[in-house]
Amino acid sequence: VVSGSSDKSVCIWEALTGDLVKELKGHTDAVLSVAFSPDGKQVVSGSRDKSVCIWDALNGDLVKELKGHTDAVWSVAFSPDGKQVVSGSSDKSVCIWDALTGNLVKELKGHTDAVWSVAFSPDGKQVVSGNIDRSVCIWDALTGNLVKELKGHTDAVWSVAFSPDGKQVVSGNRDKSVCIWDALTGGLIKELKGHTDAVLSVAVSSDGRQVVSGSSDKSMCIWNAFTGDLVKRQSFAGRSDQSLIVKNIKSPSDVHLWSFDYYTGWISSQSGHPLLWLPEQMRLALYTSSTKLIISSQPPTHVAFDSTFLGASWTKIFSSNV
Repeated sequence: VVSGSSDKSVCIWEALTGDLVKELKGHTDAVLSVAFSPDGKQVVSGSRDKSVCIWDALNGDLVKELKGHTDAVWSVAFSPDGKQVVSGSSDKSVCIWDALTGNLVKELKGHTDAVWSVAFSPDGKQVVSGNIDRSVCIWDALTGNLVKELKGHTDAVWSVAFSPDGKQVVSGNRDKSVCIWDALTGGLIKELKGHTDAVLSVAVSSDGRQVVSGSSDKSMCIWNAFTGDLVKRQSFAGRSDQSLIVKNIKSPSDVHLWSFDYYTGWISSQSGHPLLWLPEQMRLALYTSSTKLIISSQPPTHVAFDSTFLGASWTKIFSSNV
C-alpha cells in the first residue's frame, strides 16, 4: 500500500502486516496524491509543492521529478502500460508526461478551475478529469483534444474513474451524488443517490458490475453499476475533520463547534453564520486526517485575530503586501 501525507512524505506499507517498508522523502510540501505503476515497481506522487515525482518502489530512490505545473498537483496516475503519467493541478491544467524521460508530452487545457482528479482509460488512449468547475472531461491522450464534456453535476467534481471496458465513466461530486456516464456519447446513464455529504472518491470493480464510493458523510457505499441500487453501506464512527472544536484560551469553559468548508475557505458557526475566511494555501492544515489531533491535543492550535479584515475590507487579503 502506498500513502501520501501532509508531512511531505510518501510511505510504502506491507499490506499484510502493516509494517512500513519505505519512506520516500523529497517533496517540500504536502503530498496530495499517490499511485503505483502497473508493474508495482514505481510510485508516482503529486504535491502541493507543484511537482510530480516518480520513485523506485524497491529502493526508495527518486527516479524523476516532473516540473511544469504552476500550482498544487491534486491527482496523479500511471497509464496502463506504465509509460506515461497524467497529473491534474490547481493551475487548471491536465498534463501527460513521459515516465521514462520526464518530458511533458501534452498539456490539456479547457478547465476553468482546479483539476481534482485524473485517470487513464484502460487502453491508455483517453484521459478523464474532474474539476471544481463542475465538469467531467474526456480527452484524447494522443492529440490532447477534448473529446467529450460531461455536464450534469451541480458542484465540484472530486473523483473520476473509467470502467474496466472503458465504455463508462464514474464521477463523485460535492453535490453528494455518484454519476455513471456513457464515455462515447457523454450521456448520463445513472445518478446514484444516498450519500449525505460530498463524495470524495469513486472506483469500479474489476468486473465492472459494482461501483464503490467514499464520502465526507463518513460512509462507504457499494452500488450495482447496472441498476444503480445500493448494495451495501458501511458507516465509520468518528468526528468529521470538517468540524473544529474551538476553545477560548481566556475562558477555557467557553467551547464552540465550528464547521470548516475546504472548498470555499469559510469557517462558520453552528448556526451557519460565516466567521472567518482562509486563503487556499492555509486550508490544508485544517483539512487533513490529523486535524482532530491538532485542534484537540496539547498544545492547542491558537488563532490570532489581530490582523483579520472585516466586512468589505476582507478583499484586502489578496493585496500583495498582506
